[in-house]
Amino acid sequence: MRNKEALRIICPNGHLGFACTKEESFYIGAETKPDYYCCDSGSDDIGPVPLGSDTCVSPRNWQIHDLELMLLAARKQGVPMIIGSSADTGTNSGVDSYIEIIRDLALKHRLKPFKMAYFYSEVEKSYVARKMDSNIPIEGLDGRSNLTREELDSTSRIVAVAGVHPFIKALEAGADVIIGGRSSDAAVFAAPALFHGFSEDLSYYLGKVLECASFCAEPYGAKESVIGTITDQDVKVTAMHPGQYCTIASVAGHAMYERSNPYFEAFAGGTLDMRHCKYEQFNEKTTRITGSKFVPIEGKTKVKLEGAGFVGERYVGIVGVRDPYTIKNIDKVISWAENEAKSYFKNQDFQLHYHVYGKNAVMGDLEPVKVIKSHELGIVVEALAKTKEMAKEAAIMGSRQIFYARLPEVKGTAGTAAFLFDEVLPVSPAYQWTLNHTIEVDDAMELFDLHEIVVG
Repeated sequence: MRNKEALRIICPNGHLGFACTKEESFYIGAETKPDYYCCDSGSDDIGPVPLGSDTCVSPRNWQIHDLELMLLAARKQGVPMIIGSSADTGTNSGVDSYIEIIRDLALKHRLKPFKMAYFYSEVEKSYVARKMDSNIPIEGLDGRSNLTREELDSTSRIVAVAGVHPFIKALEAGADVIIGGRSSDAAVFAAPALFHGFSEDLSYYLGKVLECASFCAEPYGAKESVIGTITDQDVKVTAMHPGQYCTIASVAGHAMYERSNPYFEAFAGGTLDMRHCKYEQFNEKTTRITGSKFVPIEGKTKVKLEGAGFVGERYVGIVGVRDPYTIKNIDKVISWAENEAKSYFKNQDFQLHYHVYGKNAVMGDLEPVKVIKSHELGIVVEALAKTKEMAKEAAIMGSRQIFYARLPEVKGTAGTAAFLFDEVLPVSPAYQWTLNHTIEVDDAMELFDLHEIVVG
C-alpha cells in the first residue's frame, strides 16, 4: 500500500505507563497531525519478576493517562494508534487490561465507534515441549545454550516476541486501534511504514530511532515526544519539546547504545546493519539518516521467546554499620553471618544474598582517582526460600548475625558495630529468566492470536 510520499509517526514515551508522558511536547506534536500515534509499553529491562508472576510494575493510573492522551488525539484526527507489549510484559492479562482501559475511555469520552484489533503473545509450555520432542532445537541467545527440559519445566510463563507481522495484519483489516502482546520495540513503528510500502532498510531504522522516544534527543529528558518521518530516501527524527534537539550525536548515540555490537540490531526475520549510516543535521531540531540496510535471514522463520521461572519467596533485612573495625572486616562479618544461617538451617533449601552499599566510594572525576573510605555501610540482606515463613526467618537470621560476628581483637561488647530495623520486610517473590531463546515456526503469525472488535 502506498498513498503517501512521507509518513510521520509520533512516539510520546519510550515505555508507556512506566512514567507518565509529558503533555506539553505531546500536544505540540499532535498539533502537527502525525499519521500514526505509536508507543511501546514493555521491556525485559524490568527483570523477570513481572513476567513470571504476571504482574505489572506500572501504576494503572499512569497507563490510563498515557493511553488517554494517545487515544483522544488519534480519534480526533481519525488516524491509527498502535501499542506493543501491553502492561509491561505483553502477557494475555496485560492485553486484556488495555482493552478494558480503551473501552472505558471510549465510553467516558463518548467516542464514535471504531475498530480495535488485539493479539496475544503467551505460549504454552506444552507447545514448546512438542517442538523439543520433534527434535527442533530451541536455540539460546546471548551465550545461552539450547533450552533443556529442566529449564522448560521450571518456567512459570512464556511470551513470544512479535515482529511486524501481527501489526501489519491488523492494519490490513482496517484497525483504528491496535493493542499488542509482547512485541519487538521497533516493530511497533516499522510495521506502519512497511504497510505503506516503504523499504525495510529505512522502516526498521525508523523503528530503532523512535522506540525510546526522546532518548534520541539532547539534552537528556525522558518521556518527551519525538516525531519520525520516513520517505523513499531517508528517515528524519525531530524533537517536540521546545528545549530538546535531535542532533547527530544524540541520534547516532541512541542508535548504538545497548548493543553488544553497536552497528547491528536483530529483528524477527533479519538484522539491521547500521555500519554505513550517514547522519546529517537537517535543521536545528531534526537529524536526517540515510544508509541503513536490513539483511533478511535466510531459511526458517524464527521467533524469540522470553520465559521466567519461580525461584522462591523473598524477605529483606536492612542493616547499618558504623564501627570502623567492623567496616574494615565486613567481608568476614558477612561470611560469619552466612555460616551461622547455614548451620541453623542445615540442609534446608534457602539462599542469602548480601548487598553492601557505601563501601569505598570512588570519586571518579578526580585525577588521580581518589578512593574515600566509608564511615558507614548500608547492607540489604535478601533471603529466598520456598515458603514465606522460612524466607522471613532466614532474613532475620542473616541480618541479626551481623551483630554477633566473632572478629579477632574484639574484647568485650561490640555493641556499636551495627544497627538494624526491627522488622524484616516482605518483597515480591524472586523469579529468574529461564528462556531467552528462538523457536522455529512455519508461519510468522503462528504464535500470535489476532482478534477484532468494534468499540463504541
